[in-house]
Amino acid sequence: MSDEIVEVLAPQPGDIVVDCTLGFGGHALELLRRIIPNGRLIGFDADPIELPKTELRLRNEGFSPDVFTAIHGNFAGLPQALAQSQVNGADGILADLGVSSMQLDDPARGFSTKGNGPLDMRMNPARGYPASAVLARLDAVKLARLFEENADEPDAQRIAAAVAQQSFRTTGELVAAVRTALSGRARDYVELAVRRVFQALRIAVNDEFSALDTLLRHLPACLKPGGRMAILTFHSGEDRRVKKSFEAGLREGVYEAIATEVTRPSAAEQHDNPRSKPAKLRWAKRSDHS
Repeated sequence: MSDEIVEVLAPQPGDIVVDCTLGFGGHALELLRRIIPNGRLIGFDADPIELPKTELRLRNEGFSPDVFTAIHGNFAGLPQALAQSQVNGADGILADLGVSSMQLDDPARGFSTKGNGPLDMRMNPARGYPASAVLARLDAVKLARLFEENADEPDAQRIAAAVAQQSFRTTGELVAAVRTALSGRARDYVELAVRRVFQALRIAVNDEFSALDTLLRHLPACLKPGGRMAILTFHSGEDRRVKKSFEAGLREGVYEAIATEVTRPSAAEQHDNPRSKPAKLRWAKRSDHS
């Protein structure tokens, strides 16, 4: 949804822009091309494996450190990073909350239900606990609540009873256990449940909702008056948080305008990139007088 994001943020030469989730760097590249000359992009990514590759990719496109700054860290630390960079506020901020293709396509990271690999799911493998440890630690009641809150899984209790406090070493073992727990259900239904279980665990492992709540709380202070924010979400738990935060900001006069409806990827983009299908784009514009 690069075109839609560019349209929302309307980057101009000389702007200061933040990409909270660099990923492969596709969005950052489009924004960088529009803010030169005299512009600056600050990019965050919590993944120490993929960030150096993306930084090198953008350097090879000709963007030097005075134009593009890469920061290894979670976007929850945006206010501190801007202060350290001596930036009083950004003209535009983007947060694409999807998992990058590089992470999904690498079985060793444990994010995908397709390739078999270690049941990890950590954005930063050097911090926190892998998904296998979460499953081994939580009882069925707590795990069912996690599946419900993080993925709206209708069979949360049934699945949790089957996998709670079990020792799963690989993604394949967990996929097989969920399929067994839902035996008798339609195949498409079961595969969707498997993906929801992986989503719920990934969110818990990386404390994603807490980071998003922190970002939303500090957003207005990180934007210049009239600055714009765009957030791309991929499931209802994220979208609800963004929608409520933007609506509250509009009522309080912090934002002068927000998206009244979500923008979704075009049919063509969904065809070319099936992973984009659940994406929802919301935006907000900070008031000139807040």
